[in-house]
Amino acid sequence: MITLNRAYNFNAGPSALPLPVLQLAQEELVNFKNTGMSVMELSHRSKEFEDVLTHAKETLTELLNIPDTHEILFLQGGASLQFSMIPMNFLAPDQVGAYVLTGSWSEKALKEAKKLGKTAVVASTKEENYRSIPALDDVKLPKEEIGYLHITSNNTIFGTQWADYPSIEGVDLIADMSSDILCRQIDVSKFSLIYAGAQKNLGPSGVTVVILKKELLKRIPEGLPTMLNYETHVKSNSLYNTPPTFGIYMLSLVLDWIKEQGGVKAIEAQNHKKAKLLYTSMERSNGFYTPHATEESRSIMNVTFTLPTDELTTAFLQQAKEKGFVGLAGHRSIGGCRASIYNAVPLEACEALAVFMDEFAQANV
Repeated sequence: MITLNRAYNFNAGPSALPLPVLQLAQEELVNFKNTGMSVMELSHRSKEFEDVLTHAKETLTELLNIPDTHEILFLQGGASLQFSMIPMNFLAPDQVGAYVLTGSWSEKALKEAKKLGKTAVVASTKEENYRSIPALDDVKLPKEEIGYLHITSNNTIFGTQWADYPSIEGVDLIADMSSDILCRQIDVSKFSLIYAGAQKNLGPSGVTVVILKKELLKRIPEGLPTMLNYETHVKSNSLYNTPPTFGIYMLSLVLDWIKEQGGVKAIEAQNHKKAKLLYTSMERSNGFYTPHATEESRSIMNVTFTLPTDELTTAFLQQAKEKGFVGLAGHRSIGGCRASIYNAVPLEACEALAVFMDEFAQANV
Protein backbone atom coordinates (compact mmCIF):
# COMPACT_ATOMS: atom_id res chain seq x y z
CA MET A 1 0.00 0.00 0.00
CA ILE A 2 1.27 3.48 -0.91
CA THR A 3 0.87 6.12 1.79
CA LEU A 4 -0.04 9.50 0.36
CA ASN A 5 2.05 12.34 1.75
CA ARG A 6 -0.48 15.15 1.36
CA ALA A 7 0.27 18.67 2.57
CA TYR A 8 -2.15 20.76 4.59
CA ASN A 9 -2.87 23.03 1.64
CA PHE A 10 -4.10 26.53 2.55
CA ASN A 11 -3.04 28.20 -0.70
CA ALA A 12 -5.19 31.10 -1.85
CA GLY A 13 -5.34 29.91 -5.46
CA PRO A 14 -4.62 27.72 -7.26
CA SER A 15 -5.74 25.86 -4.21
CA ALA A 16 -6.69 22.49 -2.79
CA LEU A 17 -8.66 20.01 -4.87
CA PRO A 18 -10.60 17.10 -3.36
CA LEU A 19 -8.40 14.03 -3.13
CA PRO A 20 -11.08 11.70 -4.57
CA VAL A 21 -11.29 13.99 -7.60
CA LEU A 22 -7.55 13.84 -8.16
CA GLN A 23 -7.55 10.08 -7.78
CA LEU A 24 -10.40 9.61 -10.27
CA ALA A 25 -8.69 11.93 -12.75
CA GLN A 26 -5.50 9.92 -12.29
CA GLU A 27 -7.39 6.69 -12.96
CA GLU A 28 -8.97 8.08 -16.14
CA LEU A 29 -5.99 10.10 -17.31
CA VAL A 30 -4.77 7.90 -20.17
CA ASN A 31 -8.02 6.16 -21.09
CA PHE A 32 -11.17 8.20 -20.58
CA LYS A 33 -14.39 6.17 -20.78
CA ASN A 34 -12.67 3.47 -22.85
CA THR A 35 -11.88 5.89 -25.66
CA GLY A 36 -8.22 4.91 -25.64
CA MET A 37 -7.45 8.61 -25.17
CA SER A 38 -7.03 11.10 -22.37
CA VAL A 39 -9.64 13.83 -21.96
CA MET A 40 -6.81 16.15 -23.00
CA GLU A 41 -6.64 14.33 -26.36
CA LEU A 42 -10.36 14.33 -27.16
CA SER A 43 -11.77 16.65 -29.78
CA HIS A 44 -13.88 19.34 -28.18
CA ARG A 45 -16.46 18.54 -30.89
CA SER A 46 -16.61 14.87 -29.94
CA LYS A 47 -19.62 13.19 -28.36
CA GLU A 48 -17.47 12.21 -25.37
CA PHE A 49 -16.49 15.79 -24.57
CA GLU A 50 -19.98 17.08 -25.31
CA ASP A 51 -21.19 14.72 -22.58
CA VAL A 52 -18.61 16.16 -20.15
CA LEU A 53 -19.71 19.72 -20.92
CA THR A 54 -23.40 18.89 -20.64
CA HIS A 55 -22.86 17.06 -17.37
CA ALA A 56 -20.95 20.02 -15.90
CA LYS A 57 -23.73 22.43 -16.83
CA GLU A 58 -26.48 20.17 -15.52
CA THR A 59 -24.70 19.49 -12.23
CA LEU A 60 -23.92 23.16 -11.63
CA THR A 61 -27.55 24.00 -12.40
CA GLU A 62 -28.69 21.43 -9.85
CA LEU A 63 -26.26 22.47 -7.12
CA LEU A 64 -27.03 26.19 -7.36
CA ASN A 65 -30.65 25.79 -8.42
CA ILE A 66 -29.95 28.00 -11.44
CA PRO A 67 -33.23 29.10 -13.04
CA ASP A 68 -33.86 28.67 -16.77
CA THR A 69 -33.68 32.46 -17.08
CA HIS A 70 -29.89 32.13 -16.94
CA GLU A 71 -27.19 30.69 -19.20
CA ILE A 72 -23.99 28.94 -18.08
CA LEU A 73 -20.74 29.61 -19.93
CA PHE A 74 -17.26 28.15 -19.55
CA LEU A 75 -14.80 30.80 -20.70
CA GLN A 76 -11.09 31.57 -20.54
CA GLY A 77 -9.10 34.61 -19.43
CA GLY A 78 -9.92 34.32 -15.74
CA ALA A 79 -12.00 36.79 -13.77
CA SER A 80 -9.62 39.49 -14.99
CA LEU A 81 -11.00 39.31 -18.54
CA GLN A 82 -14.52 39.61 -17.14
CA PHE A 83 -13.50 42.98 -15.69
CA SER A 84 -13.40 44.26 -19.29
CA MET A 85 -16.10 42.11 -20.91
CA ILE A 86 -18.78 43.26 -18.49
CA PRO A 87 -18.59 47.00 -19.29
CA MET A 88 -17.97 46.28 -22.99
CA ASN A 89 -21.21 44.31 -23.18
CA PHE A 90 -23.47 46.01 -20.64
CA LEU A 91 -22.39 49.60 -20.02
CA ALA A 92 -24.04 51.95 -22.51
CA PRO A 93 -22.56 55.43 -23.18
CA ASP A 94 -25.35 57.14 -21.24
CA GLN A 95 -25.07 54.82 -18.23
CA VAL A 96 -22.87 54.59 -15.15
CA GLY A 97 -21.26 51.39 -13.89
CA ALA A 98 -21.66 51.32 -10.10
CA TYR A 99 -18.89 49.63 -8.14
CA VAL A 100 -18.55 48.70 -4.47
CA LEU A 101 -14.92 48.64 -3.37
CA THR A 102 -14.07 45.94 -0.83
CA GLY A 103 -10.56 44.98 -1.85
CA SER A 104 -7.92 44.65 -4.54
CA TRP A 105 -10.02 42.70 -7.03
CA SER A 106 -12.89 45.16 -6.94
CA GLU A 107 -10.33 47.93 -7.51
CA LYS A 108 -9.04 46.08 -10.57
CA ALA A 109 -12.56 45.59 -11.90
CA LEU A 110 -13.21 49.32 -11.53
CA LYS A 111 -9.92 50.21 -13.20
CA GLU A 112 -10.86 48.27 -16.35
CA ALA A 113 -14.41 49.66 -16.43
CA LYS A 114 -13.08 53.22 -16.26
CA LYS A 115 -11.32 52.62 -19.58
CA LEU A 116 -14.61 51.74 -21.24
CA GLY A 117 -17.28 54.02 -19.79
CA LYS A 118 -18.56 56.08 -16.90
CA THR A 119 -18.20 54.65 -13.44
CA ALA A 120 -19.00 55.55 -9.85
CA VAL A 121 -17.85 54.17 -6.52
CA VAL A 122 -21.10 53.73 -4.60
CA ALA A 123 -19.60 52.35 -1.37
CA SER A 124 -16.11 51.63 -0.12
CA THR A 125 -14.20 50.52 2.96
CA LYS A 126 -10.80 51.39 1.53
CA GLU A 127 -10.18 54.06 4.19
CA GLU A 128 -10.13 51.34 6.87
CA ASN A 129 -7.85 49.07 4.80
CA TYR A 130 -10.83 46.93 3.79
CA ARG A 131 -11.47 45.45 7.21
CA SER A 132 -15.20 45.19 6.59
CA ILE A 133 -17.99 44.99 4.03
CA PRO A 134 -20.10 48.15 3.65
CA ALA A 135 -23.53 48.09 5.24
CA LEU A 136 -26.30 47.65 2.68
CA ASP A 137 -27.61 51.12 3.58
CA ASP A 138 -24.22 52.58 2.67
CA VAL A 139 -24.62 51.67 -1.00
CA LYS A 140 -25.66 55.02 -2.52
CA LEU A 141 -26.36 55.02 -6.23
CA PRO A 142 -25.85 58.19 -8.29
CA LYS A 143 -28.79 59.91 -9.99
CA GLU A 144 -27.62 58.91 -13.47
CA GLU A 145 -28.98 55.78 -15.14
CA ILE A 146 -27.17 52.74 -13.73
CA GLY A 147 -25.86 50.12 -16.10
CA TYR A 148 -25.23 47.63 -13.32
CA LEU A 149 -24.04 47.30 -9.72
CA HIS A 150 -20.82 45.31 -9.34
CA ILE A 151 -19.62 43.64 -6.13
CA THR A 152 -16.90 41.17 -5.16
CA SER A 153 -18.62 38.64 -2.93
CA ASN A 154 -15.50 37.52 -1.04
CA ASN A 155 -12.11 39.17 -0.65
CA THR A 156 -9.23 36.74 -0.50
CA ILE A 157 -6.56 39.23 0.56
CA PHE A 158 -8.48 40.89 3.37
CA GLY A 159 -10.63 37.98 4.53
CA THR A 160 -14.01 39.67 4.23
CA GLN A 161 -17.25 38.38 2.72
CA TRP A 162 -20.72 39.73 2.04
CA ALA A 163 -23.24 38.24 4.47
CA ASP A 164 -26.19 39.66 2.50
CA TYR A 165 -26.18 41.05 -1.00
CA PRO A 166 -27.50 44.43 -2.16
CA SER A 167 -30.85 44.26 -3.92
CA ILE A 168 -31.99 47.42 -5.68
CA GLU A 169 -35.09 47.33 -7.84
CA GLY A 170 -34.37 47.85 -11.51
CA VAL A 171 -30.59 47.52 -11.11
CA ASP A 172 -28.71 44.51 -12.46
CA LEU A 173 -26.48 42.98 -9.79
CA ILE A 174 -23.17 41.53 -11.02
CA ALA A 175 -20.86 39.60 -8.70
CA ASP A 176 -17.32 38.31 -8.88
CA MET A 177 -17.63 35.08 -6.89
CA SER A 178 -14.24 33.66 -7.79
CA SER A 179 -13.31 32.83 -4.21
CA ASP A 180 -16.60 31.75 -2.66
CA ILE A 181 -18.87 30.29 -5.33
CA LEU A 182 -20.52 27.09 -4.06
CA CYS A 183 -19.32 27.72 -0.49
CA ARG A 184 -22.89 28.47 0.60
CA GLN A 185 -26.42 28.57 -0.70
CA ILE A 186 -27.39 31.63 -2.74
CA ASP A 187 -30.40 32.78 -4.74
CA VAL A 188 -29.01 32.97 -8.26
CA SER A 189 -32.17 34.70 -9.52
CA LYS A 190 -31.12 37.87 -7.65
CA PHE A 191 -28.04 38.20 -9.87
CA SER A 192 -27.92 39.24 -13.50
CA LEU A 193 -24.40 37.90 -13.85
CA ILE A 194 -22.09 35.82 -11.67
CA TYR A 195 -18.54 35.05 -12.70
CA ALA A 196 -15.86 32.96 -11.04
CA GLY A 197 -12.37 31.79 -11.85
CA ALA A 198 -12.28 28.06 -11.17
CA GLN A 199 -8.99 27.84 -9.29
CA LYS A 200 -10.34 28.30 -5.78
CA ASN A 201 -13.61 26.39 -5.38
CA LEU A 202 -14.40 24.88 -8.77
CA GLY A 203 -11.33 23.17 -10.16
CA PRO A 204 -7.96 23.95 -11.70
CA SER A 205 -6.98 27.30 -13.15
CA GLY A 206 -7.87 28.00 -16.76
CA VAL A 207 -11.68 27.93 -16.64
CA THR A 208 -13.99 30.81 -15.80
CA VAL A 209 -17.65 30.10 -15.08
CA VAL A 210 -20.18 32.75 -16.07
CA ILE A 211 -23.83 32.51 -15.06
CA LEU A 212 -25.64 35.06 -17.18
CA LYS A 213 -29.24 36.25 -17.22
CA LYS A 214 -30.56 35.84 -20.76
CA GLU A 215 -32.27 39.24 -20.67
CA LEU A 216 -28.87 40.91 -20.57
CA LEU A 217 -28.04 39.67 -24.04
CA LYS A 218 -30.46 42.20 -25.53
CA ARG A 219 -28.23 45.01 -24.26
CA ILE A 220 -25.05 43.96 -26.04
CA PRO A 221 -23.99 46.62 -28.57
CA GLU A 222 -22.98 45.86 -32.13
CA GLY A 223 -19.37 45.93 -33.20
CA LEU A 224 -17.74 44.13 -30.27
CA PRO A 225 -14.83 41.81 -31.01
CA THR A 226 -16.29 38.35 -31.53
CA MET A 227 -14.51 36.68 -28.62
CA LEU A 228 -15.45 39.47 -26.22
CA ASN A 229 -19.17 39.23 -26.97
CA TYR A 230 -21.12 37.04 -24.54
CA GLU A 231 -23.65 36.19 -27.24
CA THR A 232 -20.90 34.46 -29.22
CA HIS A 233 -20.36 32.00 -26.40
CA VAL A 234 -24.05 31.52 -25.64
CA LYS A 235 -24.84 30.66 -29.28
CA SER A 236 -21.90 28.26 -29.52
CA ASN A 237 -22.46 26.56 -26.14
CA SER A 238 -19.00 27.73 -24.99
CA LEU A 239 -17.45 25.99 -28.01
CA TYR A 240 -16.77 28.92 -30.35
CA ASN A 241 -13.06 28.21 -30.00
CA THR A 242 -11.24 25.31 -28.36
CA PRO A 243 -12.17 25.46 -24.67
CA PRO A 244 -9.96 24.32 -21.76
CA THR A 245 -11.25 20.76 -22.06
CA PHE A 246 -9.27 19.22 -19.22
CA GLY A 247 -10.21 22.08 -16.88
CA ILE A 248 -13.92 21.63 -17.66
CA TYR A 249 -13.57 17.89 -17.08
CA MET A 250 -11.92 18.51 -13.69
CA LEU A 251 -14.59 21.06 -12.82
CA SER A 252 -17.28 18.49 -13.58
CA LEU A 253 -15.60 16.03 -11.20
CA VAL A 254 -15.45 18.67 -8.45
CA LEU A 255 -19.16 19.35 -8.94
CA ASP A 256 -19.87 15.62 -8.63
CA TRP A 257 -17.82 15.56 -5.42
CA ILE A 258 -19.83 18.45 -3.95
CA LYS A 259 -23.03 16.60 -4.81
CA GLU A 260 -21.70 13.47 -3.10
CA GLN A 261 -20.96 15.47 0.07
CA GLY A 262 -24.65 16.38 0.30
CA GLY A 263 -24.71 19.42 -1.96
CA VAL A 264 -24.11 23.07 -1.19
CA LYS A 265 -26.10 22.96 2.05
CA ALA A 266 -23.79 20.34 3.53
CA ILE A 267 -20.69 22.08 2.17
CA GLU A 268 -21.84 25.34 3.78
CA ALA A 269 -22.25 23.69 7.18
CA GLN A 270 -18.77 22.19 6.87
CA ASN A 271 -17.27 25.54 5.87
CA HIS A 272 -18.77 27.27 8.91
CA LYS A 273 -17.37 24.54 11.12
CA LYS A 274 -13.88 24.94 9.62
CA ALA A 275 -13.94 28.73 9.93
CA LYS A 276 -15.19 28.57 13.52
CA LEU A 277 -12.21 26.41 14.51
CA LEU A 278 -9.75 29.06 13.40
CA TYR A 279 -11.62 32.13 14.61
CA THR A 280 -12.18 30.47 17.99
CA SER A 281 -8.46 29.74 18.23
CA MET A 282 -7.77 33.44 17.72
CA GLU A 283 -10.25 34.37 20.43
CA ARG A 284 -8.58 31.92 22.84
CA SER A 285 -5.22 33.60 22.22
CA ASN A 286 -6.29 36.76 24.09
CA GLY A 287 -4.97 39.11 21.42
CA PHE A 288 -1.95 37.12 20.29
CA TYR A 289 -3.73 36.63 16.95
CA THR A 290 -5.66 39.60 15.59
CA PRO A 291 -8.17 38.99 12.79
CA HIS A 292 -7.89 41.54 9.98
CA ALA A 293 -11.64 41.50 9.29
CA THR A 294 -14.26 42.83 11.65
CA GLU A 295 -16.44 40.11 13.15
CA GLU A 296 -19.58 40.81 11.10
CA SER A 297 -17.60 40.71 7.84
CA ARG A 298 -15.37 37.69 8.43
CA SER A 299 -15.01 35.30 5.53
CA ILE A 300 -15.60 31.57 5.80
CA MET A 301 -13.18 31.10 2.90
CA ASN A 302 -10.12 33.21 3.77
CA VAL A 303 -9.14 33.62 7.42
CA THR A 304 -6.68 36.49 7.78
CA PHE A 305 -4.80 37.48 10.92
CA THR A 306 -1.68 39.14 12.27
CA LEU A 307 0.72 38.32 15.10
CA PRO A 308 2.26 40.82 17.55
CA THR A 309 5.57 41.22 15.65
CA ASP A 310 7.14 40.48 12.29
CA GLU A 311 9.62 38.19 14.03
CA LEU A 312 6.81 36.08 15.49
CA THR A 313 5.11 35.98 12.09
CA THR A 314 8.29 34.67 10.49
CA ALA A 315 8.69 32.06 13.22
CA PHE A 316 5.03 31.03 12.92
CA LEU A 317 5.30 30.51 9.17
CA GLN A 318 8.57 28.61 9.44
CA GLN A 319 7.31 26.24 12.11
CA ALA A 320 4.04 25.79 10.23
CA LYS A 321 5.97 24.81 7.11
CA GLU A 322 7.96 22.26 9.07
CA LYS A 323 4.70 20.68 10.22
CA GLY A 324 3.35 20.39 6.68
CA PHE A 325 1.20 23.52 6.46
CA VAL A 326 1.42 25.24 3.07
CA GLY A 327 0.27 28.67 1.89
CA LEU A 328 -0.21 30.47 5.22
CA ALA A 329 1.67 33.67 4.41
CA GLY A 330 -0.59 36.71 4.12
CA HIS A 331 -0.71 38.77 0.96
CA ARG A 332 2.20 41.18 0.64
CA SER A 333 -0.18 44.18 0.75
CA ILE A 334 -1.26 43.52 4.36
CA GLY A 335 1.26 40.98 5.63
CA GLY A 336 0.47 38.64 8.50
CA CYS A 337 -1.06 35.25 7.79
CA ARG A 338 -3.92 33.83 5.77
CA ALA A 339 -5.55 30.41 5.78
CA SER A 340 -7.64 29.84 2.66
CA ILE A 341 -10.12 27.14 3.63
CA TYR A 342 -12.00 26.53 0.40
CA ASN A 343 -14.47 23.69 -0.04
CA ALA A 344 -11.81 21.07 -0.75
CA VAL A 345 -9.75 21.83 2.37
CA PRO A 346 -10.71 19.03 4.78
CA LEU A 347 -11.92 19.64 8.31
CA GLU A 348 -8.91 17.69 9.60
CA ALA A 349 -6.54 20.28 8.11
CA CYS A 350 -8.32 23.08 9.98
CA GLU A 351 -8.33 21.05 13.18
CA ALA A 352 -4.60 20.54 12.88
CA LEU A 353 -4.00 24.22 12.17
CA ALA A 354 -6.10 25.30 15.16
CA VAL A 355 -4.05 23.02 17.43
CA PHE A 356 -0.80 24.43 16.03
CA MET A 357 -2.05 28.01 16.50
CA ASP A 358 -2.94 27.28 20.13
CA GLU A 359 0.43 25.70 20.82
CA PHE A 360 2.38 28.47 19.13
CA ALA A 361 0.51 31.18 21.02
CA GLN A 362 1.03 29.45 24.37
CA ALA A 363 4.75 29.03 23.69
CA ASN A 364 5.28 32.66 22.69
CA VAL A 365 3.11 34.71 25.04
